[in-house]
Amino acid sequence: MAGTDVIPEGDRKGRPRDLFMPWFAANISVFGISWGSFVLGFGISFWQAVAASVIGVVASFGLCGLIAIAGKRGSAPTLVLSRAAFGYHGNRVSAVISWILTVGWETFLCVMATLAAATVMTALGFEGTTVAQIVALVAVVLIAGGAGVLGFDTLMKATTWITWITAALTIVYLALVIPRIDLGAVMALPAGSLAAVIGALVMVLTGFGLGWVNAAADYSRYLPRSASTRGVVGWTTVGSALPCVALVVFGLLLVGSDPSLTDAIAADPIGALTTVLPTWFLVPFAVVAILGLIGGITMDIYSSGLSLLATGLPVTRPVATGIDGTIMTLGTIVVVFFSADFLGPFTGFLTTLGVVIAGWAGIMLADILLRRRDYAEADLFTAKGVYGSVNRAALGILALAAVVGFGFVQNTSASWLSWQGYLLGLVGGREGDWAWANLGVLLALVIGFGGYLLLCRGRVADQERTGSLVGDVTGVAGVVR
Repeated sequence: MAGTDVIPEGDRKGRPRDLFMPWFAANISVFGISWGSFVLGFGISFWQAVAASVIGVVASFGLCGLIAIAGKRGSAPTLVLSRAAFGYHGNRVSAVISWILTVGWETFLCVMATLAAATVMTALGFEGTTVAQIVALVAVVLIAGGAGVLGFDTLMKATTWITWITAALTIVYLALVIPRIDLGAVMALPAGSLAAVIGALVMVLTGFGLGWVNAAADYSRYLPRSASTRGVVGWTTVGSALPCVALVVFGLLLVGSDPSLTDAIAADPIGALTTVLPTWFLVPFAVVAILGLIGGITMDIYSSGLSLLATGLPVTRPVATGIDGTIMTLGTIVVVFFSADFLGPFTGFLTTLGVVIAGWAGIMLADILLRRRDYAEADLFTAKGVYGSVNRAALGILALAAVVGFGFVQNTSASWLSWQGYLLGLVGGREGDWAWANLGVLLALVIGFGGYLLLCRGRVADQERTGSLVGDVTGVAGVVR
């Protein structure tokens, strides 16, 4: 089970199309249907919502596909490969950001899986909501955490089964719910402003692909160097975007037909979907919901462990994954048993980390674009290598992206984030049309990409002219198998 070390040439195997299964499994969750409610919450028409959703999903996962190129070029985890852009020690900042993002996502997915399972158990007559939630939480943590700790091969096998089972049962769910769709009501939804459409699109960007970019190369690193670059980009993008587009569009149809689902979804994004099901399908639905979410948790918990290792923590990957699983469990307990609001913290989390990870993604994309050679693998594991200790320019660009980005987003759902939006006066103020467009996420992405191209082009060229300063990769990685 590989940690942050480079995958040896003899162990690299598979074809780009093998990336389809883990990415599809991680995104087949019926939670995608609930996103229809979130998108329509911007007050836009069905076709505007479809455009925002499709563009947001495909574009954001396209970023994942592009960053996955680095995996086959360097055969190391994403947060090790980013040392090339930030420097060996400077990359610790990236690793911490990535770790917070992945732990946050796996916690939210665990919360939703627990709430959904408990809702179904209660609907079936299980006595005691709290007991149902405890049983559901234990089951989710054991299944998802176990697969994440066991490593890549187990992950690939688990996600294959999750994909087929979840896809089949999701199709049955859609067939059962289709009669509830009222096309007349859906098409009668009034159009919203351009700002509202952009706001919906940005929310989709942050909620889908931007939540995965920091893990995008973690699976492509197992492919041979000879694997098709187009194939890596294509299969990563298609595998992740296909289920999301289908589910979100269906969610738009369902919620557009029955606006009363909006409040229920805000309280329990998955459990609310059971209200439109016949009782006999509640157990299969629970399987659909939990397996779909577990697919995402499994990939997140694996990648969060790699991110924690990339911060420099001197433990093995299974131990790091175990630490993250423990935090996920504690976080789920707090939200499920002690928090009255789910959607508020979730949207605040998405927007805040969306700004930072967008800036980081822009830098990574620019770094990948500028490189013409494979990574000097051994140099990724030492501050004395060609990538250096700290790239102050990259850290400065990331800081600028965050400062500007936070200035153009707004979070009123979480009081501790109310300080954001300090630059909204430039686009009409906190009550203006553009206040909720969250342009800061897009600006952070552009600043990260453009700033790195402008300031670090020469640095990358010098690195590639110099070549490796270390030599053989053997024995260099700090955390090995």
